[in-house]
Amino acid sequence: MSSSLLVATTLLLTLLFVRSNGQLSATFHSTTCPDVSTIVRGVIENALESDPRIGASLVRLHFHDCFVDGCDASILLDNSTTIQSEKDALPNINSARGYDVVDDIKTAVENACPGTVSCADILAIAATESVNLAGGPSWNVLLGRRDGTTANQAGANNLPGPSEGLTRITRKFSALGLDTTDLVALSGGHTFGLAQCITYKDRLYGFNRTTNPDRTLDSTYLATLQQSCQPTGTDDALTDLDPTSPTTGFDNGYFVNLQHGRGLLQSDQELFSDGNPTLVIVNRFINDQNDFFDSFAASMIKMGNISPLTGTNGQIRTDCKRVNES
Repeated sequence: MSSSLLVATTLLLTLLFVRSNGQLSATFHSTTCPDVSTIVRGVIENALESDPRIGASLVRLHFHDCFVDGCDASILLDNSTTIQSEKDALPNINSARGYDVVDDIKTAVENACPGTVSCADILAIAATESVNLAGGPSWNVLLGRRDGTTANQAGANNLPGPSEGLTRITRKFSALGLDTTDLVALSGGHTFGLAQCITYKDRLYGFNRTTNPDRTLDSTYLATLQQSCQPTGTDDALTDLDPTSPTTGFDNGYFVNLQHGRGLLQSDQELFSDGNPTLVIVNRFINDQNDFFDSFAASMIKMGNISPLTGTNGQIRTDCKRVNES
C-alpha cells in the first residue's frame, strides 16, 4: 500500500468509524475469524483459474447490493414465499453473476468460523480481494455488517443504468451520500470485466431516437463494436469494458479510453463530456494512476458503509441464498 493510500484510508476509516457509531470496524473479525480475508482470497484465486471474469463480477455484486437498501447481502437471496429476488431485477437477471463463488466462500468461512461472518461482509471482502488480485489497490475493509431478511426487487430495478444520463446517475449516487469523485472513481471499476451487447447497442445504431450512432464514439472503435454487436445479433454477446488493456488487470486505462472516445457504455463516456464536473476528475486519474487507486479505495470504503445492519439487527445467514429459519 502506498503511503498516500495508507494516510487517506486511515483518515477515512476514522471518519466512517465515527459516522457508524463504532459498529463497523476493520478489526471486527480479528479474534472471531482472523483468517477470513485469507480464506476469501483463496477461494477467489481458485475460481480465477477457470473464470477470469469472476473478480469483476464479485465487485459488481457488492456494488449492486449496497445500492439497494444498503450493504445487507439482499442481492444474494433467492425467491421464496416471502421474497421477490433481486436476482430477477432487470439490471441483474442474466447479467449479475458469481453467486456460486460466493456460496463457495461462505462454505469455506463457515467451516472455519461457523455463524460468525455475514454474507454482506463476505461481499465486501470479496470485492477488495478481487481488485487487489487484478493488480489494483488494497484497503482495510470495515466489517461487522449483518445480513438482511428481505429483498427489494423494485429498488434493484432502479440501479444506475448504462444508458442513463450523467444527471440522473449523479442524483442516484448523491441520494446515498456518494459525491462526484465517488461516482468517477467507482466507474473506474470498469477497467476490468465484460458487458453485454444489449447495454450499449443503442449507441451503435439508433442513438437518442435517431438512425445514427453516438457521435462521441471513436470511428474505429465503433466499427469494431458493430462487428461483435450486430442489429439482429444476440444481445448477450460480450465485449471488454476496457478495449485497450483488458488482460493487464486493474489500471487507469479505462479513463484513457474515455479521452479517446472509447468508453463502451454511455454512462462511461459521459464522464468525459465538456462542461461536466466529472471531466476534471477523469483527467486527474488519466495523469496519475495512484490518485485513481487512492480514490477508488476510499470510495469503496464509503460505499461499503451505506446503511449497514449492525448489532442485533438482521442476522448472520448460514446460507447466503436464504434467510435463516426462525
